[in-house]
Amino acid sequence: MKNLSFLVLLCPVVLACSAPSEAQDQTAEVLENVVVFKDVNVITMESAEVLSSKNVVIANGKIHTISDTRDVPEGALVIDANGKFLLPGLAEMHAHIPTDAAGALVEETLFLYLAGGVTTIRGMLGHPSHLTLREGVANGRVLGPHIYTSGPSINGNSAPDIATVTSMVKEQHKAGYDFLKLHPGIKREVFDALVSTANEVGIAYAGHVSRDVGIRHALKSKYATVDHLDGYVEGMVPKEAGVNPEDNGFFGMNFTDLADESFLQELINSTLENQVWVVPTQCLAERWSGPVPAAQMESAQEMKYMPQQTIERWVSSKDQMQQDPQYDEGRAQRFIDLRRRMIKAMHEAGVGILLGSDAPQVFNVPGFAILHEIEMYVAAGLSPYEAIFTGTVNPANYFHTESSRGMIKEGYEADLLLLNENPLDDITALRKKAGVMIKGHWLSQETIAARLETLATKYEKQ
Repeated sequence: MKNLSFLVLLCPVVLACSAPSEAQDQTAEVLENVVVFKDVNVITMESAEVLSSKNVVIANGKIHTISDTRDVPEGALVIDANGKFLLPGLAEMHAHIPTDAAGALVEETLFLYLAGGVTTIRGMLGHPSHLTLREGVANGRVLGPHIYTSGPSINGNSAPDIATVTSMVKEQHKAGYDFLKLHPGIKREVFDALVSTANEVGIAYAGHVSRDVGIRHALKSKYATVDHLDGYVEGMVPKEAGVNPEDNGFFGMNFTDLADESFLQELINSTLENQVWVVPTQCLAERWSGPVPAAQMESAQEMKYMPQQTIERWVSSKDQMQQDPQYDEGRAQRFIDLRRRMIKAMHEAGVGILLGSDAPQVFNVPGFAILHEIEMYVAAGLSPYEAIFTGTVNPANYFHTESSRGMIKEGYEADLLLLNENPLDDITALRKKAGVMIKGHWLSQETIAARLETLATKYEKQ
């Protein structure tokens, strides 16, 4: 993939921390690509406390110092951050990456994630090209968020029997994918063989819950994550309701009015007991199934950054849902409200919630959708700090990178988001960016805006 032209190259500053003697000078740390956030308010995410008016020095792609000193290393790139707020970059834990052979769409998608303040993505529909892309990002050849990727979809069609699924699991593990992505339609006995083989080789599995598996068995089988809250609504339907599981609709929406919320605590307890994380993708549920017309969503400003054929597919998908004879606008809203109560109850019980929107999916533009998602968590009852926690500290804990990411601490990777206002006061401040930093590379909002305008112009001419 070619280098991205919107990257702001940092000055190749090389400094020594101190050199009081020849002996010390031989072991002095050499600092390169030094950036200073001057007089910035720091939201470390260790707590909701804001550290006021600090100088944060970035060097070698890491947070070097956080201090009250106003000394600025000679030659450093200085960012006047007076009155601004610095916090860790966000993780999009249910993302999709194109497989565009030419690379242009991949490049644009990675940029859109960064433009939204997303510095880590978990790709949920893997492809062999994503392994190369992951390596390119890791070694700095490609500018983009840190990438974790699943293997290709394991579903009822791709894995119809035990022999096939056993082979797929072993092949994906050998190829080096980070985890397995499960889609619907997997038979119970095939799923059990998948779990057994995955545990044997040491690879996690995550995603959808097939009807034949069910949420209770899925939780006991220790999914890494259950995405979309898939299976939970169905799991709250009493047996005496006598429903046909095939009639559940969009993530159980058709069963909304049959769901008995007294069953929720049992499901939450099992989620906790089996240490299963949850990625709600509430943004997908609300924007696809909600009563807002497709035409209204199509006119949103962020849609101009997507190819027109993609927007047309999204409009068609939403129109099809709303025109289905079984679709009921009132029930759709009750479904959304039920999911919000589930998110709040899970959070309050201590379930690990991970921020994820399922972009790019129906009207979910990469980078923009994650901001809708986090605002929906606040609407569900989480505080802004708690909502941000799902996209910073929780993903670091999930990936076992809590000693290097997810907070602003000395020695941590410099994946940062600079805001003009305090998001702990108003979560919509996440939309008011002054810039994004990924592994020490600074992208000012002016640079981001210029690149977005170029993208909008490209698709306007299609």
